[in-house]
This record gives sequence, structure tokens and C-alpha cells, in this order.
Amino acid sequence: MEVNTFEPRTDLAPLHEAIAAIRAEIGKVIIGQHQMVELLTAGILANGHILIEGVPGVAKTLAAKLLAQTIDAKFSRIQFTPDLMPADVLGTSIFNPQSKAFEYKRGPIFGNIILIDEINRAPAKTQAALFEVMEERQITNDGITYPLEAPFMVIATQNPIEQEGTYRLPEAQLDRFLFKIEVRYPALTEEVAILQAANLHTGEEALTARVNKVVSGAVIQQLQAQVRSVLLEEKLLQYIAALVNETRMNSGIYLGASPRASIAVMNCSKAIAVMNNRDFVTPDDVVYVLPHILRHRIMLTPEREMEGISPDDIISSILKAVEVPR
Repeated sequence: MEVNTFEPRTDLAPLHEAIAAIRAEIGKVIIGQHQMVELLTAGILANGHILIEGVPGVAKTLAAKLLAQTIDAKFSRIQFTPDLMPADVLGTSIFNPQSKAFEYKRGPIFGNIILIDEINRAPAKTQAALFEVMEERQITNDGITYPLEAPFMVIATQNPIEQEGTYRLPEAQLDRFLFKIEVRYPALTEEVAILQAANLHTGEEALTARVNKVVSGAVIQQLQAQVRSVLLEEKLLQYIAALVNETRMNSGIYLGASPRASIAVMNCSKAIAVMNNRDFVTPDDVVYVLPHILRHRIMLTPEREMEGISPDDIISSILKAVEVPR
């Protein structure tokens, strides 16, 4: 992230202390992967859900578990499998012979930080069960609505390589994820450091036991409210709208991004701004978050895919085509 000496008009010290504490705890275990940790933190501040994609063994699940471990809130983990049913996630009504009535038994989705591991292994029926809870943060069962306690965040992982026994995520569900973080292999020096750390500590339990809870769920809500109050000028709103609108006009894109994507860019730009000790957004904030927000929301035409062009390539060309406000 950039270094900025600007003195903000609002007191960002508590927010920076919380962010620094979360990063320090995660850094006890995770070596490298700085962008993943940064975007996970920004996702919490922007109050959104995150999809982490990467090959096995690059600490996707571990990072999500550690993030939840730093927050004093209810954590649930759901392992998605091909035989998983919606009731296994949301809960179901069970008949109580004593009261002679059906009672709603809540599923593991009722929590604050929800880790869904291998999200693309569950069938469409189970994927659809997440639509309401991710967007409206509530569950409807037998005509009764159950609001979820704030803060509420879904962190999902998936493997982009393995296709057997997996299901493509519906576009409507992908659109509900704030970020899609693509996790790469560590650098050679980082992998040496990983081996050194693993050699000193026996097993993952010994590593994760060192991570402490440093912020409460109530504090997270306060930080999210502070991020929402960050100044964003009219010209930057127009810039965000122009960038997202360009995805609908680009000849290489079959399906463009929705207005939900525009809102995501706005909220995430605010989060990155405060993480850079600013209470206002700059074009650089928008440029930084745009690929992570759009790459899973756009569909390329078959011709572009056959040419080997990626969504990030198209997003890069859009950033060059749209004039940056001054």
C-alpha cells in the first residue's frame, strides 16, 4: 500500500490499531500473501463477502480461519460436499413431541464469520440456499424471517484447477461476493520461511494456538460505520460508474457487471482509503480494488476466451480507456 502523510479530519487511530492488531496476529502464522491479508481486512471493513481462489496448499482456508480467530465473534465452518443439502446449511424444522409443534433448528450459517470450504463442490440447490443469507443477511423458514446477527461475513474458498465433482457457481451468487482473491504460489524466500516456521512448530494446532482475539464484533461494526462515512467526491462516483458501465459496452465481454459491482467498488475504495490513513477516496483506490471486484462478475465472449484473454486483461484495458478524473 502507498505511504501517505496526510492528516485525516477524523480520528482513524482506533481503526489503524485494530487493523494492525489483526494483521499482526495473522502474520504469526501466514508468511507472505500480503495482498490476500490486505483484501481480507478491506472486506471486513467494507462489510462484504469474499471468495478466495487458489490451488491446494496456499493457505486459503488457514487464512480465513485465522482471520475469524482474531475477532471475538461466533465462527462457523461448513465443508461443502456434493451430498450437502440446503437444510444442512440453513437448518430445518423438527417436530417436538413434547410441545407437539415444529421447532426451527438453526444451521451453521447462523454465526458472524462463516467459512465455506470448497464452495463449488455443492450442487445448485445448496448454492441457491445462500442467495438470501448473503444479500439480505436473513433466513426465511416456514414463512418466518430470522435476521442474522451483525457482523456477518462469508469467506468461501475454491480450487480453480480440479473440476471433477464440482459445480460452477451461479452468476447470481458470484455477484454477491465483494472480492474474488486469486492466491498465487509464495516466492522462494517466503517458502523457505514457511519451512523454517513449520520446522520449529509441530502441526497446525501449535501455530494457530498463538493467534489471539484482538477485536470484538461490536468494534468491527463501529469500524464499518466509520468507513461508510469516508468522503467520496462526485467526480469519483462518475468515474466508478463509467468503469462499470464500460464492462457492458466492451465487445470482448458477454455479460457485464451489475450496479451491485459499482456499490462494491465504492465501498471497497473507502476501506482502502482509511487503510492508507485517509478519510477521502482517490482514483488510485478505485484502480487498486477494481480487478478484485470485477474479475468474477464479467463473462468473456467465447472468442476472447479462445484467444487466451483473461478477465484481468479486459479490466486492464478498461482502466486505460476510461479517463481518470483530476
